[in-house]
Formats: sequence, structure tokens, C-alpha cells
Amino acid sequence: MDRSYKIDEWKIIEEGFNPEKNRASESVFSIGNGHMGQRANFEERYSGNSLRGSYIAGIYYPDKTRVGWWKNGYPEYFAKVLNSPNWIGIDVSIDDEQLDLARCEILSFRRELNMKEGTLSRVFSVKMKNGITVEVNTTRFVSLDDHELGAIKYSVKLPDQGARLSFTPFIDGNVVNEDANFGEIFWNESNRSTDNGNALLVTTTRKTNFTVAFASNYAFYRNKKEIITEPVLHSREKYAGHSFEIEARAGVQYTVYKYAAILSSENNPVNKIGHLATIKVQEASSKGFDELLDAHRDAWQKKWDESDIVIKGDPAAQQGIRFNIFQLYQTYTGDDKRLNIGPKGFTGEKYGGSTYWDTEAFAFPFYLMTSDLHVARNLLLYRYRHLGKAIENAEKLGFNNGAALYPMVTINGEECHNEWEITFEEIHRNGAIAYAIYNYIEHTGDSSYLEDYGLEVLIALSRFWRQRVNFSEPKLRYVILGVTGPNEYENNVNNNWYTNKIAWWTMQYTTECIGAVKSAAPAKYKDLVERIEFDEKIEIAEWKEIINNLYFPYDEDRDIFLQQEGYLDKLQQTVDNIKPEERPINQHWSWDRILRSCFIKQADVLQGLYFFGEEYDTETIKRNFDFYEPRTVHESSLSPSIYSIMASRTGRIDKAYELYLRTARLDIDDINKEVKEGLHITSMAGTWLSIVEGFAGLKVKHQKLYINPLIPEAWEMYSFMIRFRNNLLKISINKTKAEVENLSGKRVCINVGGEEKKISAGNTEFFKI
Repeated sequence: MDRSYKIDEWKIIEEGFNPEKNRASESVFSIGNGHMGQRANFEERYSGNSLRGSYIAGIYYPDKTRVGWWKNGYPEYFAKVLNSPNWIGIDVSIDDEQLDLARCEILSFRRELNMKEGTLSRVFSVKMKNGITVEVNTTRFVSLDDHELGAIKYSVKLPDQGARLSFTPFIDGNVVNEDANFGEIFWNESNRSTDNGNALLVTTTRKTNFTVAFASNYAFYRNKKEIITEPVLHSREKYAGHSFEIEARAGVQYTVYKYAAILSSENNPVNKIGHLATIKVQEASSKGFDELLDAHRDAWQKKWDESDIVIKGDPAAQQGIRFNIFQLYQTYTGDDKRLNIGPKGFTGEKYGGSTYWDTEAFAFPFYLMTSDLHVARNLLLYRYRHLGKAIENAEKLGFNNGAALYPMVTINGEECHNEWEITFEEIHRNGAIAYAIYNYIEHTGDSSYLEDYGLEVLIALSRFWRQRVNFSEPKLRYVILGVTGPNEYENNVNNNWYTNKIAWWTMQYTTECIGAVKSAAPAKYKDLVERIEFDEKIEIAEWKEIINNLYFPYDEDRDIFLQQEGYLDKLQQTVDNIKPEERPINQHWSWDRILRSCFIKQADVLQGLYFFGEEYDTETIKRNFDFYEPRTVHESSLSPSIYSIMASRTGRIDKAYELYLRTARLDIDDINKEVKEGLHITSMAGTWLSIVEGFAGLKVKHQKLYINPLIPEAWEMYSFMIRFRNNLLKISINKTKAEVENLSGKRVCINVGGEEKKISAGNTEFFKI
């Protein structure tokens, strides 16, 4: 654990500058608005260790796959959300010496992320090599009110003596991705211009031909009075900017306000994009920094009003959950069904910014229960729009008859992951998509989605499972061979329990949904049957044959489900047998050693018990938890939240709390020692689930809402907001009671700890716990 930042319930605060941890801080202090994001790079030049990153949603490049040798079915590229032109740059020099924190004596340094308001600020004081002391105060944000705008306030003061002070605000398109497989340059310049007020750089991606326009302008103030400058114009390949200088007086504050408009061809016509960006940045400048900031703050307040979780008595836990919620909304807001959620969001290059199964398994419930109905629906529609590609992906691997295999990694629906044990074997991702459809309909009652879109997806998924199983003569059962389950420290295994379970469940659920749609919307069902050539009688009979005869590995002596066949052949050890200096094992052990060990990367059997816990009694869940959790190293960010929820469900509140803190503060405390690569955005939704589905015990069963609350010893109370059937509820839990406030316009029924009450609009009910 690395407790580098101060505990504050609404802020992340870094006191003092540690160059060795700068990349990690660049991740932690990232800002975004769901459409673009920016690592916490400095505005001024920095020659130290830094990962410069500015990212725009939906703008990607098909970086050619790099593998040791080729296998049939490999995707030809790995899609990457690109590091885009640097719009935050403001070079500063004093008496011709460049301000650079890697080359100054740092007298003081404070970096602050204000999560309530969505702003990043720095205050620092340095002594330069020329002996001049400089004080700098900066604030910046990317607007949640207008997703194409960013703004910076950059103030400089020379406290001891006057000097010649120079500023150069610029846009620089000479950027690279560190993770480029072959060191390619991904951007071409399309247009560039500067004049006395504006700078414009229009760039286009190679191959994919996305165009992005970056327009900026600035205003310059001495104290509170605007100073009109005559700048030197800079215009060279992929670079546009201005520079100006002033004879600065001691003790006087000089401020540059920089405004940027960032427009992509996803939302704007290419032939007008530069002009539109220039107009937008001029309008932003005329409003001024404070007005833009007020609108941005108001937009964030609306988010917090509907999604905040309040924890009393435990500031570290409070800071953790707010950081997680904040980063989730910085990554995805749900107003564009073409977009999805990358595991690192806009905070780093690892995983390419692409979509994984994490969205449906972890992030989807957060947006389902905190946002308007259309947000979760858009996440489902993203997958529906890619159904054709999922069928093509399956065809490449030899499947037919409309079977769909959704990609493990994608941006446009094509598989672009090139590790064989993931690309070909981690097929449980299909089940997460089916489960998200189920989850959505249970929570919303929106049966029209099932009729218009969902059933078509479910049939394609079940067709895949029908072809992926084979009948084992020795077992007289259907089996699923050669897979990787959620535990990626086990590859090419047979009969992974979780994979078999979610395949079984998908075919069962699809069969139920066929009956429901056939009854409720017969005309739609008839049209679907004809369009996808669905033979109801034959195909359902085949699914039922598999459902009734699918093999599940089980150990009778321990009375537990086996993660996969042969798991008990491994030397059985628990995590406390691993030397502390060898943790995490993925950074210290060979892959051969990991594969031969019994150690588990993340919830696997427990992932299935999380999804389908209603099918098993508490004692069954406890036995499996007690066996698998001590063998789990939690080296996937997705792991602690699931185990925390399952600990809560079995009444182990201390263990649930321990694992909650691990997931809530995973990135703030850099527990897995990898935050320099970017944050773990999708696991942050698991943190939210640890409270709502874990401690509060929230479930929806048969389209009814239940909670069964617990409270950690360290907490005085906690409260959260959820949406159910488009009704907004505030639920507060303390040591003795639960309070449910209905903030919506119609009556809601809820069951708390076995007691059911109907709560009228605007009313509050209390329950003993």
C-alpha cells in the first residue's frame, strides 16, 4: 500500500512532489467528461518521467498485431484509443530560462483533484537555476456541461524580483502512443492556422480517417486587468501557438486563461470542423473562465445529487467511493450509444481504451441503478449494433448458423485481442452480455427491449453455446473444453465451472424469453424467426438436451464446485504461503510457475455464485468462499469487489470491509503497484457494488426490490441513491435502522430485511435492522 495522498472526503491531495511517482499521480489526478480525458500532465514543459496523454472517445487506430507467430483466427490489429494532440501546453520562461520542475529546486508543491467540482489544480513554488523564485497557481477542467470544451487558468507570480516573463500557449500534434506495436505515427495534419487570437490544428488519423479539430485562444491578465499583447505567431508541422512576453514586476500576479475546443468528425462535418471549432472556442472565451466553470460545477452537482454515497465515520472509505464514482462519470456519461467503457478509461494507454466483458459484468449495474433509463439501454444497444460483427467473429473460428461470439476486446465490434488464451478461450464473455440483458429487464421492466433487440442477441449467444459444447462418451455428459475462465492464471482448461454455468444459464434464460416474447409480441416474434431462420422446435430441443446433461466439476469430499477439472491436482496452498516480497506474483513469478500453482487471479467460481446466488443456500456459498478466497491473490482489479459482496452475503462483515477497502482504494493507494499505467475504471463500479449489493444487500428478484443491510463496525451510517423502475430512492442505513426515502412521483414497494412496505411518493419509511 502506498498512502501518498491526504485523506479528504471530497478531494485527492498530493503534498510535495515526488518525481518517481509522477506517472502514478498523472493517472490518479486525470480529468474527463465522458467524451474526452486528460492525464494530469503539467501545462508547462516537464523533462522528467511522464506519460503524456490526451484521449478522445471513439477515435481509434487499428495498430497492426504483433505476435511471435500467427495462428488462424488471430485478429489483424489491436484497436487503440489514441494519444491525441496536446491542447493543455503553456510553455513558461523567466529571463530566458525554461520553467521545468525537473530542473528547478522545488520549494513547495500541492496538487489537488476536487471531485465535487471536477477540477484539477496545482500550487507550487520553485527556485530556478538563475536564482529567481517563481510561484505558480493553476486550475483546469474539461467541461461536463459542454463535452467539446476545456479551460485552463494559469497564474505566475515572482515574489522577490522582477524579470522578463514569457508565455507560449500552444497545440502540439507531434504525439505518440508508448504502446504502439511498431512505433507508428497515428496522426496526419489536415489544416493549421494562427492569428492574433486563435490557433487551430486539424489532424486526421491514418487508416481510420477520423478527423479532430483543436482550436484554442487565450486572454492575458495582470492582476484583474486584461492586457492586450502582440504575440509572435508559431506555425509549423502539427504545431500552432503564440508567444508573448512582459516585464514582470515583483509581487504582481500574471494570468493566462487558455480555452480549447476539441471537435471530432464523429459529431461534426469534416468540411466545416475547423471553422466550427474556432467559433466554439471564441464563444467560450467570450463567456470567460468563471462562467464556464460555474456551468461545469452545476453539471457535476447534478451527477452527485443522483449518485453520491455518503459514509459517516470513515473518511478513507468515503474518499475511496467518491473517487470511484467520480472516475466512472469522467469515463462514461451514457449520452452516446456509440461509446462504451475502457478498463483504463481516459487515464492511460493499457488495454487500448477498448471494451471488455468488464462493462456488462461490473460497470453496467452502476449505470443501470444510478442513471436515467436510456444510459443502460445505450450500453445494451452498443452490443446489439455489433451483433453482426459478433456473428462474423464466430464464423472466423468455425461456427455457423448465426452463432455469435462477442469479442473479448473491441471498439467497432471486431475482435482485436491477440493473446490466444484470451481471444479463443475466454468465451465466458458471451454470458456477461446475456446476464446484462436479464439484469436490465429485471430492474426496469422494459420488455420492449427484449422484444425489439434482446431476444435476437440471446438466440445468437445460445446458438454459440450449442456448437461450443461436445458430448463426452466417458462422462455421458456435455462438456466445454479448452477454455480460460475469469481466473486468467489458468489457461486451456476443461469444464471451467463458471463458463459451464453461464452457458447453461444463457440457454435456459433464452428459452424462457422466447416464450415471453412469443406470448406478448407474437408479430415481432414471427418476424424475428423468419429473419434469423430460427427453427424453434429443433433448436430449443437441442438447448434443453444440453441443459439437462451439462457436466459441472464437483468435489464430493469438500462439497464444493471445482474451478475446473484437475484443479485439485495442483499443490494446494493458501496465499499466506507466498513471500511478501514476491507479491504481486504476476510481477515476480514466471508464467510457467503461475500456471502450475493453485493461486487464483480473481473471482471465478465465486463470480458464478455472485450472479446466480439465489440458486444456492448460504452454507454452499460459505463452503466455496472459504475454500477459494484464501487461494485468491486478487491481482485482478475486478476480484476484491466480488469477494467483498460474497462475504457480505454470508455475514462476514469484517472480511467484506477489508476487501471493500482494497477495491475502493486500489488506485489511490496503488495496491497492485501499476497505477502508473492508468486507473482501473471498470473495477471502480465493483466498489459501488460492494456497498449497494454487498453491505446493503440490494437485490432485484422477480422484478421486486429487496435489501438486507449490514454496516461495517467503523461506519456510523451510510446512504446511497438508486433508481428502480425509473423511481429515485435514497436509502440510509445506521446501526439500528434503515431509512428509505421515495424521491419520485409514484408509490414504490420495497422489502427490507424481510419486512415489505409500500412507500408513497415523497414519503419516508423506517425499518429496524
